[in-house]
Parts: sequence; structure tokens; C-alpha cells
Amino acid sequence: MSQLEGIFKRYETKYLLSEKKYKMLKQRLQDKLSIDHFGRTTICNIYFDTPEHLLIRTSLEKPIYKEKLRLRSYGTPSTGDTVFVELKKKYKGIVYKRRVKMELAMAEEYLYDLEPVSQPSQITREIDWFLNFYQDIAPAMYISYNRIAMYGVEDPELRVTFDSNILWREEELWLGCGVWGNPLLEESYRLMELKIPGTMPLWLSHILDDLEIYPVTFSKYGNAYMQSEQQKKNEREKGEIKYA
Repeated sequence: MSQLEGIFKRYETKYLLSEKKYKMLKQRLQDKLSIDHFGRTTICNIYFDTPEHLLIRTSLEKPIYKEKLRLRSYGTPSTGDTVFVELKKKYKGIVYKRRVKMELAMAEEYLYDLEPVSQPSQITREIDWFLNFYQDIAPAMYISYNRIAMYGVEDPELRVTFDSNILWREEELWLGCGVWGNPLLEESYRLMELKIPGTMPLWLSHILDDLEIYPVTFSKYGNAYMQSEQQKKNEREKGEIKYA
């Protein structure tokens, strides 16, 4: 199935890598992985949520089922460029993603203004249900990052991505406004994600064990939301001290 559009079902595991661990791992994987057709890209996202941030607050509680809606582009898009509307669900550790491509202006009319799409599909009907269920849903956060995407030489279903320069912001929530925001990680760290339809290859498991690289629980939107809430708390406390 095309990686551009459709329905995906897979396991996703995340790892935080220091620059030292990243270089060591890269050396061990050079004969096992190849850069895919996306290569090195900047991925930009608008995450949608309720005014009370119900979706991300629920997700942070680690329920067995959670879902999110985002608008994604590869690079900063212009009006006629193609973007992707993605509905992502996770149930008992398995990730299910619905993804449909649209022109930027059409996608913004659909998600920002709730205008019906001109050519409905099974995927857009699922997104319609989501939008109707969370009736006050709206753009909540922009998140971008530089990504290196790779696949297994012997097993193309194995996907490995490395994300760096992860940025977030809560204003100017339009993909066309460019890549800028608050850094989510220290500059020397990268987020690695393994995306596989089944079990991890034994050779990869051995490499990760040898390098003492272990999985973490990490959500870009979740961590950015917590960082934002901490910043607001700090600002409130500074204000209380100033006017005490």
C-alpha cells in the first residue's frame, strides 16, 4: 500500500537517542537500512483538540484506546500544494492510521471551517464522525521536525525514522506560516521510531541491546502540551510574586 494515502496498522516503538548513541547506532545499521523515497524532510503538523485539550489530556492518562487528528505537510506548503489529513488511533499498543490527501486550501476548509469534502470516501466518513463527535474541535498546536526516514533492506515493511529539531507553538496555527517554535528536546537528542507490522527482527533487537538503547513513552504533542502548561504555570507564579 502507498505510504501517501490509505489505512495503516502497525506497532510503533520510540527511543530517545543522545548524539553519541545515534552515531553508534547509525554505524551498526548502515548495511541494514536504506533511506526511503521521502529521504530527509521537514514534517509539519497541526494537531486538533477541544478547548479543554480533552484529546491530549486523555492520551496522557495512557488509556487502552486513544485517538488524534492532525493535518500534515512535507515542508511548508502553499495554497495549491498537497497535504494529508490523518486520523490516528491506538488500541492495546497497535496503531491504526487513516490518511487522505487534499490540496491545502481544501483541507483547511474541511478541518477549520467544517466544510464537507466534495468526494467523500470511507476515510473521510470516519474523519467526519470524529469531527461531529468532538464538535468544538479546533487547531490546538503546530509541531514540526526534521526527519530521516529509512526502511529495511531485507524487510521493506520495517520502517525506522529519526526526528530532530522538534519545534512546537500554540499561535499562528497554519501550515503555511513556516517552521518556527519552541524546541521540545535538547539540541543533541533525536527521537527514533520503529514502525513494524509484527515482531521486531532479532538482529535489530540484538543491536539495541548491545548499545543499551531502550524504549520510552514519548508523545510529541503530549510532551509539548506539558511543556506549554509548565511555562504558563511559571509565568503565573512570576506574576504572583511580582504583584504580591
